[in-house]
Amino acid sequence: TSKEKGGSLAPNFTLEDLSGKRISLTDHRGQFVLIDFWATWCPPCVKSIPELVELHKKYKEKGLVVLGISLDDPNRVDNHLLSAFKEKNRIQYVILRGSEKVLQDYSGPEGMAIPTLFFVDREGKIVDKLVGFMPGRVESSLKKLMG
Repeated sequence: TSKEKGGSLAPNFTLEDLSGKRISLTDHRGQFVLIDFWATWCPPCVKSIPELVELHKKYKEKGLVVLGISLDDPNRVDNHLLSAFKEKNRIQYVILRGSEKVLQDYSGPEGMAIPTLFFVDREGKIVDKLVGFMPGRVESSLKKLMG
C-alpha cells in the first residue's frame, strides 16, 4: 500500500488552483512534493498553516513544492473567500481545489482525517504520511527525507 516506506507511486491528479489554472502532480516530478489535505473550517489545519508557510520558504530552494488541497465545499467557501483566506494567512504555496476523486485516491473508502500530509519524493513515490498536526513534526520528517 501507499503507506509503506519507499512507497508506491502517488496517485496523479489534475486540480484547479484558485485562478482556475490546472495543475498536475506529475508537473512536479523531480521535485519533492508535500501534499496537505486541509480545510478552512478545521482548527488543526489552520494551526498548521504558519509552519507550512515557513517550511515552504525554507526548503523551496532545495526543491520542495507544497500543494495545499482544500477540501472546503465550493458552495460554502468559493474561490474569492479561499483567496482572501490565503492572503490573510500569508500562504505563498499553491492552493488547489480538492475533488471527490483525489480524496478517494489518497484515502480509500474509509475516508481521511484532516490535516493529512503526504510526502512525495522526486520519483513520484509516497515516502511518508502524517495525520493530524503536531508542531515540528513536518520539518523533522522533511529533514529525514530530503537529507
